[in-house]
Amino acid sequence: MMQVDQTVYTTLKERLKEIFGYNQFRGDQEAIIHSILSGYNTFVIMPTGAGKSLCYQLPAIVSEGTAVVISPLIALMKNQVDQLNAFGINAQFLNSTLSKTEMNRVKRDTLNGTLKLLYIAPESLTKEENLDFLKKANISFVAIDEAHCISEWGHDFRPEYRKIRGIVDNIGNLPVIALTATATPKVQQDIQKNLQMEDAHLYKTSFNRKNLYYEIKPKVDAKKQLIKYVKQHKGKSGIIYCLSRKTVEEIAELLSVNDVKALPYHAGLDPQTRMHNQDAFLNEDVDVVCATIAFGMGIDKPDVRFVIHYDAPKSLEGYYQETGRAGRDGLEGNCVMFYSYDDIQKLEKFNKDKSVTERDNAKHLLGEMVSYANLGVCRRRQLLGYFGEYMEKDCGFCDNCVKPAPTFKVQNEVVLALQTVLQTDQRFDVTHLSDVLTATSNQYVTSYEHNRLDVYGKGREFNETAEFWCSLIKQITIYGYLEKDVDNYGILKLTQRGMNYIEDPYPLTLHKNHDYDHLPTDEDEDKDAAPTSGGAAYDQELLGLLKALRKKVAKEKNLPPYVIFQDPSMEEMATTYPTTREEMAQINGVGLGKVQKFGRPFIELIAKYVEDNDIETAKDVVIKSTVNKSKVKIYIIQQIDRKVDLDEIAESKSLQMEDLMEEIEHICYSGTRLNLDYYINQVMDEDRQDEIFDYFMQAETDNIAVAMEQFGGDDFTEQDLRLMRIKFLSEVAN
Repeated sequence: MMQVDQTVYTTLKERLKEIFGYNQFRGDQEAIIHSILSGYNTFVIMPTGAGKSLCYQLPAIVSEGTAVVISPLIALMKNQVDQLNAFGINAQFLNSTLSKTEMNRVKRDTLNGTLKLLYIAPESLTKEENLDFLKKANISFVAIDEAHCISEWGHDFRPEYRKIRGIVDNIGNLPVIALTATATPKVQQDIQKNLQMEDAHLYKTSFNRKNLYYEIKPKVDAKKQLIKYVKQHKGKSGIIYCLSRKTVEEIAELLSVNDVKALPYHAGLDPQTRMHNQDAFLNEDVDVVCATIAFGMGIDKPDVRFVIHYDAPKSLEGYYQETGRAGRDGLEGNCVMFYSYDDIQKLEKFNKDKSVTERDNAKHLLGEMVSYANLGVCRRRQLLGYFGEYMEKDCGFCDNCVKPAPTFKVQNEVVLALQTVLQTDQRFDVTHLSDVLTATSNQYVTSYEHNRLDVYGKGREFNETAEFWCSLIKQITIYGYLEKDVDNYGILKLTQRGMNYIEDPYPLTLHKNHDYDHLPTDEDEDKDAAPTSGGAAYDQELLGLLKALRKKVAKEKNLPPYVIFQDPSMEEMATTYPTTREEMAQINGVGLGKVQKFGRPFIELIAKYVEDNDIETAKDVVIKSTVNKSKVKIYIIQQIDRKVDLDEIAESKSLQMEDLMEEIEHICYSGTRLNLDYYINQVMDEDRQDEIFDYFMQAETDNIAVAMEQFGGDDFTEQDLRLMRIKFLSEVAN
């Protein structure tokens, strides 16, 4: 492995802040970057929205030479190149849309070492002239994005991806980073085998996107339901996935005539129209894009608030990745699927012309999709289980948790199902096990002589159908009593938990399957809306002005608005009112580079707004002593006990925020212990809390002015320090 200069590591955090505007890495990002910089093959499985692209963009920026990024979609390449160029990074793509002159310029920049990232499609890699030119270039490493395209067991298999390993070897002995947002254990194994990366450093992040709300609605009066849903989310960005181009056109037209700004996107449109429609969506000129399922990877927009599957997708991998387009900024994200078995039958017909292997694979994937829709189990537990991640409890944030399906108790039935898995030597899938339990005689059951087993037909003693046994077996798999065999698709084996259960059984609560023919629709109940978070702490009026300005600046610079500033950054601006370049640079996701490039009009707008509305910002706050009335104190203590937002407490008593803070400080200094964690956790992450807490633990004084000197340049506001001083004194002194 190559030795990496220590200075490269120390500059990583500086460049992270300077270019991307972040103070710290998320999750495994730093470890992944160190792995690739040290020359190791690296395999990253990380859900959409968790910061995958940064894992190869940042090491490319700090490395000598050019990183080659293999990406499957022209739209995705353009999207990432636009963003990097906006950050001042020289990134280009090499594909069929370029003229000869443009291609030569890209090659020249690569050869002279000024290009940091070169995006290229796997098809372009096979061209002799491109291979020859890459051999001459100083390539730092190769990144393979959307690596699930390698696997026939993935949802978006592309044969040309299976040739990548040979091509990379042809270019030189280079470290490879493969990245995907969706991989079951089977797909993961397939990717590593094909890329000869069995010994790669593996980083697998949790697939749990906690901000996404999953919901399935029966596909009855679907167009009416759709219009109603989109109208309820008026002005928010959304994607609607449809199975066919014809349906895409129909739904886009339907929305347009109902006063929703919507456009279609599918492979049948000419490239210019497709690009125009995508840009209109990214630039917030339209709210909704209706697209075929193949469209997903071309969208890299953080503020998509809902993803609707008007038709059922072909696989859970596809569904997970497409729903993953929602709420990439960590804010609201609603995922709705309209489901009917008719859609599944249509998909089965599409598979008839495929080869036997492809047809079998497609059937298995579709079967998993049907189970996901039908089972009454927590959606998140099902999804995570599918990707090999066990979840101990229900999530409480999906339709099956919010509106639970009827339950029933089982014990002997579970023991029987587990014994059937054992007696058939742990070598069969759920359908075969159900056939054995219900004495469904067929060539497979008789050829394996499973009709002679003790468990054969025992399921009938409970007067239950094959459907019941399939549901039970799938549910106890989700609950960890069985597990899928990674090498053989669909085959189930007992876990230690399952073995223990046979020895010492106890009642289990399972859910009945959904009956989509008799489920209530929106017409029957209007309580279907996803749970929403409480009132926002930011200034709504200022946020509206900032968003309008962002749209204007984006249009002038011909960039998507989120390239200027993302929503969480804007909300922070509308909370802390930064009126200088230094204050603006401290907003998370901004950084000095962005302030220099885009900040001036935003700072001017905020300064004028603060002046016009006579707003006191954090730096204007002076600690004043006021007469404290005991009634107010008691009210504040009661409201904090009820976990009421501090802004609401202030408003209800017509107090300014700094006056409320002073009241709370007096309560705290008088020896009352207050628990403000519910509020502090909203405004400060754990690391920042720990840093301030540790400071007060070691400081000679709890004086805020002294603390401000200590933390002045570190993205801490006076209010942050005051809140943490209250927490510190409550926990340590009171």
